[in-house]
Amino acid sequence: MDKIKVGVIGAGAWGTAVATALSRGGRDVTIWALEDDVVASINNEHENKRYLPGYTLDKNLRASKDILAVAGGKDVIVLASPSLYLASTVQKFACIDDIQNNHTIIAALTKGFVPSPEGPTFVLDTIESALPASYRNTTVYVAGPSHAEEVAMGKITGLISASNHHRNAIKVRDLLRVPGIMAYASFDTVGVQVCAAAKNVIAVVYGSLDALAENSSIFGDNTESLLLAAGLNEIQKIGFALGATHAETFTSISGVGDLDVTCKSKYGRNRRFGQDIIKTDMLSKFSNLDDLIQNIQKIGYLPEGAIACKYVHEIAVKKNLKLPICDALYSVLNKEIAPVDCMKRLIDNQNQPSVHFSED
Repeated sequence: MDKIKVGVIGAGAWGTAVATALSRGGRDVTIWALEDDVVASINNEHENKRYLPGYTLDKNLRASKDILAVAGGKDVIVLASPSLYLASTVQKFACIDDIQNNHTIIAALTKGFVPSPEGPTFVLDTIESALPASYRNTTVYVAGPSHAEEVAMGKITGLISASNHHRNAIKVRDLLRVPGIMAYASFDTVGVQVCAAAKNVIAVVYGSLDALAENSSIFGDNTESLLLAAGLNEIQKIGFALGATHAETFTSISGVGDLDVTCKSKYGRNRRFGQDIIKTDMLSKFSNLDDLIQNIQKIGYLPEGAIACKYVHEIAVKKNLKLPICDALYSVLNKEIAPVDCMKRLIDNQNQPSVHFSED
């Protein structure tokens, strides 16, 4: 692609990493940030000192506080806004001519479910509800095993570009094919979005188990692999219940790949949160899950799995799904059971036979 113009909306760690990767690959990239210091540090020092400190950004990447200027005249807009502010952020630039005339492809990096009066909704549905009707079933979701730090360093990373609009999925796939990124297309938007949200829930539990295993006579590497496999099964259950169309989504990089890196990487915030639940008694700061979500800034970093856990629980209740791991984390975060007791009960439940044989 020749000098494709890209606007990245959101200068957190992930948005910044993708923006610098695209810029290194020859794309004409401008990133939107709310904060003056973020704009200044990107433009003047080629570093996002607030959200991605210590990583040098491409010198051609530009930042601006003017969201209309960043979104206007672009071939592709990449949304990296937090899920809670996704709809309001899109509404800020939906009025520009390029959007009203459907001249710009919209892609999203945002992970998680989005709250709504009707219950948890998908990122793409939230975006499309804030855009002109012509964008229905044309937006693109980007996910995969991809920590911002390694993408910023240019380490080889795989990403999935998923859309119901096949041409747009392929166009964004090609956009992402820059040095350091191996990109693939998918047409299973539901499956890919479920994987990106629910894997964070499993990673919190994995982190807790990992912390317990350090001084345990019963938990170890084998137990962690058992948890990872069982967690993938629960993610697949959620996906199919919500309308996922391809079983291979869950065995691809958007499924098992993203789950694996989120559970095991030293960069993983959700893994760290699970460890902190055990090692620092992190949950003592909160009375229940709702209190945790409302005061999540007290943690000092954002564990998306804590928020996603609430929405996964709502989905499980609505769809009558049995999700032992996700339900266990919900009980822990809601202060219904102690983490250690919960983990032991969870392992015991995994050992119960699901089919009983009789001699009759």
